[in-house]
Amino acid sequence: MPLDPLVKAFLDQASMLPRPKAWEIPLSMTRQGFAHMMSLLGPKDVPVGKVRNIVIPGPAGDIRARVYEPIAAGGEALPALVYFHGGGFVMGDLDTHDGLCRLIAHEGGFIVVAVDYRRAPENKWPAPLEDAIAATRWIFDNASTLAIDAGRIAIGGDSAGGHLAACVTQAVKGHGGFKIAFQLLMFPGTEFTTDTPSMSRYAVGYFMEKQVIEWCYAQVLPPDADRTSPNVSPLNAKDFKGLPPAYILLGGYDPLHDEGQSYADKLKAAGVQVHVADYGEMVHCFIYLQSVLPQAHDALADAARAVAKALEGA
Repeated sequence: MPLDPLVKAFLDQASMLPRPKAWEIPLSMTRQGFAHMMSLLGPKDVPVGKVRNIVIPGPAGDIRARVYEPIAAGGEALPALVYFHGGGFVMGDLDTHDGLCRLIAHEGGFIVVAVDYRRAPENKWPAPLEDAIAATRWIFDNASTLAIDAGRIAIGGDSAGGHLAACVTQAVKGHGGFKIAFQLLMFPGTEFTTDTPSMSRYAVGYFMEKQVIEWCYAQVLPPDADRTSPNVSPLNAKDFKGLPPAYILLGGYDPLHDEGQSYADKLKAAGVQVHVADYGEMVHCFIYLQSVLPQAHDALADAARAVAKALEGA
């Protein structure tokens, strides 16, 4: 399937703009560049009922989070999605993904709780995962004060956030006295290796590049990390049985495509209900391109509605 013409035009235009590599400039500038891109391309003026910032106690201090309530939420407890942002464990935060979280809450009609886990390189693995697990537990324990139905909580994220969501579902399976009802994995990295066919085929020129991915991995992983460990690479887990149903969103021209598909295959083989939305003509995290790509809105809206439908029957 050929690359979507609008995506190709966007990539061609972007390639003509001279931009330094992430590792060639100060970290603050790398983060500012990502934030600027997200503010330009992200959804604008999405209606929601209420947005409020909260603080969640974490293993190394407070974890910032943001709660999005849909319009006309009313007084009854609603289903919810705990959301972890992308950005390679280095660049994303609550603000970069604010528009996307608003859109998910609006289209899904449920509460979204975005979690701002510790970022690399200041914090190495497993710090992001520890925060993600702690925040998820706290949200379940405090669901009533958040007007959330604790029996209908999903977990999700994009890219690095999708990786965290997969890790959390595995880490808490059968533990902690609560059950995640559903998982939304969008363009997830599922193993900290870079040797899949899609990683080689789309290494350069397709929005997210292999060299950038490798740089991000080097920022978040300690030098002595075992990249094959299931605690780091959820694709290598021994047992996928009992994990929550999943909606996995992929892009055909994404370097991470194959490991996302492999994760879906392992879930299916273990008897887990999985829907794979594979946009063969799209790139990594094309949902970011809301202002230039109609399919970006449609894909994210479809994902939100899939979560809503799953939580209705949870």
